[in-house]
Amino acid sequence: MSAHNVYANAPLGALIRYFDGQPKPPARFTKKLAAWERRNGVGRLVRKEPPRERATYSSPACITLHEGNFSSSGVVLVTVMRTHSLDSDLSFEIVDRPKVGMVRVLQPVGDNVELLHLAENREAAELWLAKAGYRSARLEEVTADEVSADVVEGRAAA
Repeated sequence: MSAHNVYANAPLGALIRYFDGQPKPPARFTKKLAAWERRNGVGRLVRKEPPRERATYSSPACITLHEGNFSSSGVVLVTVMRTHSLDSDLSFEIVDRPKVGMVRVLQPVGDNVELLHLAENREAAELWLAKAGYRSARLEEVTADEVSADVVEGRAAA
C-alpha cells in the first residue's frame, strides 16, 4: 500500500507500519542497521497534512506517525515523529485501527487537527486531558458508523 492509500483511508489513531522491503542487517553492522531502522518501523497516525502552496514554496501532502516517547522519571524528554510525503518510495500497511468506543484527543493545528492521545474510553481521555493540560483540545469518540464504513468501503486492516 502506498502513502496515498494511508492518507485517503486510514483514520487518525491507526497503527501504520512502513518498510522498504530490504532484509534487516545483522546487529554487528551498526551503521547499516541504523539506516534500515530509519526506513522500517511502526507508528500511530497522528496527522494528515494536505498539500500547501505558498508564494515562496510548496509542500506535498504528507502523513505524520508518532513512533514513541523517551522519558525519564515520568517526564517525556523526546518524542519521535516521522513525516512521510505521499510520494515516498516506502510501502505502508495499516496494522490496526481504533476500536469502537475509543476516544481521540485532538488539537487544532492551523486548518487541520493532530491526534494527541488515543484513549480506551471517554473517562480515560478526560483524565489524560486533565493531566496534560491542553486547553484547545477536544474529544472525539470512534463510532460504530466510522468502523462499519471502513469495512463496507474495503478499508479493513490488511
